[in-house]
Amino acid sequence: MTDLLAMTATLVDIPSVSFDEAALVAHLEAELRAVPGLTVDRIGDNLVARTNLGRPHRLILAGHTDTVPGAAGAGRPLARLDGDTLWGLGSADMKGGLAVMLELARSVPEPAVDVTWVFYAREEVAREHSGLSELFAEAPDLLAGDVAILGEPTAGAIEAGCQGTMRFEVRLRGVRSHTARPWMGRNAIHRAGGLLVALGAYEHREPEVDGCQYREALQAVHIEGGVSGNVVPDEVLLQVNHRYAPDRSGVEAEAHVRDVLAPFLDDGDTVEVVDHGPAAAPGLGHPLLSGLVEQSGLEVRAKLGWTDVAFFGEHGVPAVNFGPGDPTVAHMADEHLHRSTLEASYAALRKLLERGV
Repeated sequence: MTDLLAMTATLVDIPSVSFDEAALVAHLEAELRAVPGLTVDRIGDNLVARTNLGRPHRLILAGHTDTVPGAAGAGRPLARLDGDTLWGLGSADMKGGLAVMLELARSVPEPAVDVTWVFYAREEVAREHSGLSELFAEAPDLLAGDVAILGEPTAGAIEAGCQGTMRFEVRLRGVRSHTARPWMGRNAIHRAGGLLVALGAYEHREPEVDGCQYREALQAVHIEGGVSGNVVPDEVLLQVNHRYAPDRSGVEAEAHVRDVLAPFLDDGDTVEVVDHGPAAAPGLGHPLLSGLVEQSGLEVRAKLGWTDVAFFGEHGVPAVNFGPGDPTVAHMADEHLHRSTLEASYAALRKLLERGV
């Protein structure tokens, strides 16, 4: 078998910060076009390679090609191998996962399931720039499949589905006046106090969905207001983030947050949803995903966060996160990847490709 850690180091040495993935995409495209039996399509900086063997099931294996920027003033970050550990930007998130995908495409020419390999751009920036979203908009047929596995770093565990995320802007109104005569006004910042106390005391749910326990959250994440040091402020803006479990729809989650906020709102106040990423159900009942778990005895847990599995969930494709690397070191200055988790992820996915359901 190819040395997966060395292959990952090669990918790390090809810079691919968001919006600048072209060099890495060209490298991957050349590798994939050299694999017999694959059809390869490139749309922008997104690659889709597919087998067409007439199998009864189609599995999608997907991963993003971009990284966050390196540390300021650090120069071009290069891979560094130290025994069985690879250090470098993107090693865990997620060039190790890309190496696993590429090696599987090359080394399993007759899988028991048809496979769609998706290498997409711009995951590390705002969702409106996502290469995966671009593919669903421009070539949805290329992303048709029964289930999807995203190679995000999960330390070799299955992180099923994902939480939804919703951000609100709450504007509380007041009446402007001089601070020497505050009784003539109404301090909007003071009005925010009760709401902040309520958010701090929020009783979150921990629902279980398909055997996975999620933990919801409601947090104030930004506040601004004030006019001058001698003016009672007439407006305060709060941003509130809600993470909700996939047993709720976006409509239900929004209604819940509005119910929490309602006791603190008066006429003239506003609440607006300014960003929403829907939740995705675990989907572990599908035989391909249950087979992945059972064949390799993998740990299964809920994904406490939002990931691109939600794009597949919106299109009716059950999806999970599963890949090499420790997610807690992603984006850190000392990001690294160990050989053991890389090879374990490869072995589990190879077993699934060779056995199917």
